Amino acid sequence: MVFSSSVFLFLFLPIVLAAYWLTPKAGRNALLLLASLFFYAWGEGFFVAVMLVSLICNYLGGLLIDGLAQPRARKLALTLTIGANLALLGSFKYANFIADNLDHALVALGLAPIALDPVHLPIGISFFTFQAMSYVIDVYRGDAQVQRNPINSALYIALFPQLIAGPIVRYHDIARQLVDRTVKRELFASGVTLFVVGLGKKMLIANPLGAVADSVFALSGPELSPAIAWLGIVCYSFQIYFDFSGYSDMAIGLGRMLGFRFLINFDYPYIARSMREFWRRWHISLSRWFRDYLYLPLGGSRGGPWRTYRNLLLVFLLCGLWHGASWNFVIWGLIHGTFLVLERSPLGSALARAWSPLRHAYVLLVVLLAWVFFRADDLGHALSYLDIMFGGGERTWMQHHLALYFDAEVGFTLAVAAIGSTPLWPWLRTRVSERGPAADYALVAALALIVVGAAMHLAVGTHNPFIYFRF
Repeated sequence: MVFSSSVFLFLFLPIVLAAYWLTPKAGRNALLLLASLFFYAWGEGFFVAVMLVSLICNYLGGLLIDGLAQPRARKLALTLTIGANLALLGSFKYANFIADNLDHALVALGLAPIALDPVHLPIGISFFTFQAMSYVIDVYRGDAQVQRNPINSALYIALFPQLIAGPIVRYHDIARQLVDRTVKRELFASGVTLFVVGLGKKMLIANPLGAVADSVFALSGPELSPAIAWLGIVCYSFQIYFDFSGYSDMAIGLGRMLGFRFLINFDYPYIARSMREFWRRWHISLSRWFRDYLYLPLGGSRGGPWRTYRNLLLVFLLCGLWHGASWNFVIWGLIHGTFLVLERSPLGSALARAWSPLRHAYVLLVVLLAWVFFRADDLGHALSYLDIMFGGGERTWMQHHLALYFDAEVGFTLAVAAIGSTPLWPWLRTRVSERGPAADYALVAALALIVVGAAMHLAVGTHNPFIYFRF
């Protein structure tokens, strides 16, 4: 079940909100936990058992870590709990990737390959596993108190607004909210506003541009021209931003409707003027997770430049693998890691003094080229696509014309996406809100138009994937 589906919008969400408000405060967490498990089981069926194993493992792990006094015993308990989380993630997400790569080596040695059937990837397992690990690590560090109520502990990991696609919520940020929260009218209204804006990002921008990107990336090499290839990756770049940031907005908005205050997850990353700034603005919860639980424990920027470079490359290699079990994702992560290293070198000092639009263009170019590896089916597809983007490849009668993929509607959507990826809209809203009650009516009218537009797209069954489900 996804937030942009008719079942969620017109059945699940109204029922859960009504039941939530009718339930006494003492029973609301239990209600939300049951609703969250049902939400997950709707799409995953039997694999909700994977979620239950994670909930039990991390609840018991937290209690064990907190109950031990000896530092060595506490560290062992943490290691076992983290190991269990990684084993769960690895067995479902990386088993086939490891087996496929081992098969190449075994065949080269004249040995029989491993016979491993495709392993199902439970939706959102990367998100809820990282969230669970942050809880037990924070308990071990003393940054958070252990949660002894099993319902509250399970709800922290399984809460449906951010269960399958984040943001990755740190336990200490909502520990008090799990126990006591109040939903005031202003908070609920801001949640509805944010949810509708996110729905609009997803349905009215990401989905139409995603349909173009999918069509372009499905073309064979001889059918592609450089112009079409550039159009495809630009559309995909906007698709992934508005799809994921829209889903994060919906998650944060749903949280507010239930009394939770989640931190923002995107802050206009495409206006960045360095790769360092890009990662302060893109998928903020994941960036902070890797910083706090991997980069800093490795030594961070302490110990000299070469150790810093090593730490950055290792973090982004693992960041790539977190996104998917594929060499394409590894390369995508290493591209970002390499440019972060370069920005910390003397070259970075020269870049910092460059003309501001030039720095912005540099970031967009790096991000666009890296997205090719993120979107392409495999390494060969990515390299062929990049070659065509820069004028390579064959020129045959099979080559398609740009007009087949770019029309007035696509052009308008791209223009809206370009404007929407800057802080212009919040700035305009702030200025309009200063003009009194008329601004409120204008906002309500705009939100109503978004809902109507999204409902129309749902009614005709248009392209409505959620690309981050694969992670």
